[in-house]
Amino acid sequence: MGIDKEKAKQALDKVFRDMAGAMSAGMVYLGVKTGLWRAMQGKGALSSAALAQRTRLEHRYVEEWLKGMVAAGYLDYDPGAQTYSLPDEHAYFLASDDTDHFVGGLFAMVPPLMRVAPEVARAFAEGGGVPFDDFGPECVTALDLINRGQYEARFADYWLQSMPDVVERLRGGGRALDVGCGSGRVCAALAAAFPAAEVVGVDPDAESIARARQTGKARFVVGELSAVERGAGFDLITLCDVLHDLAEPVETLEQARALLKRDATLFIIEPKAADKLEDNRNSVATTFYGFSLFHCMTQSLARGGPGLGTCLGPAATEALVRRAGYTRFRQLDIRSLTNLFYAAQP
Repeated sequence: MGIDKEKAKQALDKVFRDMAGAMSAGMVYLGVKTGLWRAMQGKGALSSAALAQRTRLEHRYVEEWLKGMVAAGYLDYDPGAQTYSLPDEHAYFLASDDTDHFVGGLFAMVPPLMRVAPEVARAFAEGGGVPFDDFGPECVTALDLINRGQYEARFADYWLQSMPDVVERLRGGGRALDVGCGSGRVCAALAAAFPAAEVVGVDPDAESIARARQTGKARFVVGELSAVERGAGFDLITLCDVLHDLAEPVETLEQARALLKRDATLFIIEPKAADKLEDNRNSVATTFYGFSLFHCMTQSLARGGPGLGTCLGPAATEALVRRAGYTRFRQLDIRSLTNLFYAAQP
């Protein structure tokens, strides 16, 4: 069987584009980690020596990083003056820590994900997976960077506004529970927006809970959802980018249902993915499939879970929720490039 030369050329081009993407991700991470993006923001054209002096970083590394970021299309370069500049549009996403549009957390995930790649490859042959603890504290930091700005800016002021009954309950002193709370950003947003409410977070990772306890007024529990006492019940339970990670998703949803008050709400946020694979041929879904293999799916399988994967999709999400006994389920009309939003009631 003969090879089409043009298609072969396209195949090789794709190999190098993807490899360039991998290398670019690593170099962008270095810019986030070292503060180079922030140092270039709004400073116009800079020489490599000037940037190294400004950041007190080693000049030879700074110089090579600048060249790599020019080659990747992140920086502008003036060959006559041999200066580099960061376009405002790129700075908006890369030098905007603590905002809802900062993307540095995505790149901060690259080292912990690639660090476990050999163990993921082993799991292909032997089964099982990579436990969450094996990703280390750098992964906890990266996850916090990914979500922090969005949760602080959008969670209470935008996302929850699509459920006015929930907002009313919390303003009146209701109770909210965030399952898989991580570093506690959802709880902090809820506590700040609804000072009369009681806010609780639960997560099995002790490192995450230690960080969460530094964020504000919420109460935090180390453990699974079963460790949370119902008390008077909760008006809102949230599962934010968590459902697809669970080792026992249906059981966890059932436990959440038992903790809800009458006519209370389960609020679910999941990565934005279509139900059909052919509709997931895009950069966002590709990123999520990578996150799935190197983090979400494998850490679920490591605990004997089903390994649902990051690209769960609306139909599979609804099926899980209804299996757990919820009679009402709807996808919320909230605009987002990366997330899907659902509300469910028993």
